[in-house]
Amino acid sequence: MLDFNTLAEFSRNNCIGICAFLVPANILTTLLTIILTFLNRPLGQVWISTGLACLFASVMVLHVYTWFMIGVVMTPTYILLSLAVTCLLTNLLLIIWRRNSLQLFSLHK
Repeated sequence: MLDFNTLAEFSRNNCIGICAFLVPANILTTLLTIILTFLNRPLGQVWISTGLACLFASVMVLHVYTWFMIGVVMTPTYILLSLAVTCLLTNLLLIIWRRNSLQLFSLHK
């Protein structure tokens, strides 16, 4: 059985390592999604990049919430939360934009 208290403790005890991985991972995978979208790569490639970026952003949100659970409300927690939400929204908007642009191109052919 999965013990969420143990998982939250692990997250808080290894915060520097987790954030050292998740911050660049969020930025790079979101940047990859932006590049793939504007280079008009196949939708499957964009979806894979978006899925990976959303996974990293969701893990970042959960990591920040473990700090909120124990009452740690500091500037870094809000910065990390805003980074994760920005990455999630960017990826969502890119998928919506990509789908609408594909429909637009198919109408003009």
